[in-house]
Amino acid sequence: MKTNFDQVINRHATGSVKWDFIDRYQNMDTENLLPMWVSDYDFACPPNVLDALHKRVDHGVFGYSERDEKYYSALTGWFERRHQLTIKPEWICSIEGVVPGLSLLVQMLSQVGDNVVVQGPYYGSFAKIIQLNQRKLLENPLQEDSEAGYVMDLAQLEMLFSEYRPPLFILCNPHNPTGRCWSKEELTRLLALCDKYDVTVLSDEIWADLLLPGSTFTSVLHLDSRWHSRVIAATSASKTFGLSSLRISNFLIPSSGLKARFIDRLNAHGLDVFNALSMAAATEAYNGSEQWLNELLDYLAANRDWFVSRVERDLPWLRVVPAQGTYLVWIDCRALGLSDEQLKHVMTDIAGIAPSMGSGFGPYGSGFIRINLGCPRSYLEQAINGLLRIGAQ
Repeated sequence: MKTNFDQVINRHATGSVKWDFIDRYQNMDTENLLPMWVSDYDFACPPNVLDALHKRVDHGVFGYSERDEKYYSALTGWFERRHQLTIKPEWICSIEGVVPGLSLLVQMLSQVGDNVVVQGPYYGSFAKIIQLNQRKLLENPLQEDSEAGYVMDLAQLEMLFSEYRPPLFILCNPHNPTGRCWSKEELTRLLALCDKYDVTVLSDEIWADLLLPGSTFTSVLHLDSRWHSRVIAATSASKTFGLSSLRISNFLIPSSGLKARFIDRLNAHGLDVFNALSMAAATEAYNGSEQWLNELLDYLAANRDWFVSRVERDLPWLRVVPAQGTYLVWIDCRALGLSDEQLKHVMTDIAGIAPSMGSGFGPYGSGFIRINLGCPRSYLEQAINGLLRIGAQ
């Protein structure tokens, strides 16, 4: 039985950051906004995952838990089937979330005052973990491209590597917020530079399963094993299957030395206990939710096609940036000629929507918004109707 992704599920009064805490996190005080900012679904998670959670809850005992063989085989099997990527079980380190793991790695692999490179526009939590750990954010801006959306500025990156000698580069692949999936050729050139200048790559790959039709995903782990000593990939079932609040992710670390140091770091912070419900959900998701995901990807692609066609037809002052992955749309609003504060005002007070403001993704996000398409079509219709009111002003 196919999933009905058009079903509207009321998320109010569930502690949802996206629906219940817009004012706290976005400083948007207007009531009755349509939230399109946080990158989580407004869909229920896969039915078999719900069944697994019910079964585990019915067991009734929630003592200390550990990942079993079924958990490891579910994860490795998924990447083999879905991405033709062979992951060795001994590479896997689990932690409660990708961002906490990246933060620990920033602490582990750099010193206070060191530079850490990101590509702008960048996910805001990258800036947070760099700066709050007393490192310096070193931005290598992406270049806008009419066909791909964005491309890496590798010449500028080499200059930064040469002049500032950063020990770390945080990669987002597929890229949030732009939706760019980096090609094998781009990643190969990137890793060659990292090898030349002794830079370790932390690759956030949590969007890997969420590809648009015709696109492919290349992990840093797909590339030559000679680079495995300087790459760490982070992944999670959370984005793919809508499990964000269950808080489990996996860092894939081929280097035994780096892995041992990371395990020590986890133990030093007491992060050596795992949530029984999270493991049950992730295991079942990877083992039995592939058909659900295929149906979801069809729905998300149709959402994007519909949204883009409406923008192109009715909202010529907006431009949707081309993408290859994620369920986000990165929208250029610069033709409106507004400041970021004015843009925020028209989105909330006129359109009645709460997008992610591009200014939250660093200076190269100024003039943009990010909208989440992981929702029933009726929400997108409401959003378009709101955006039309801006054009009528």
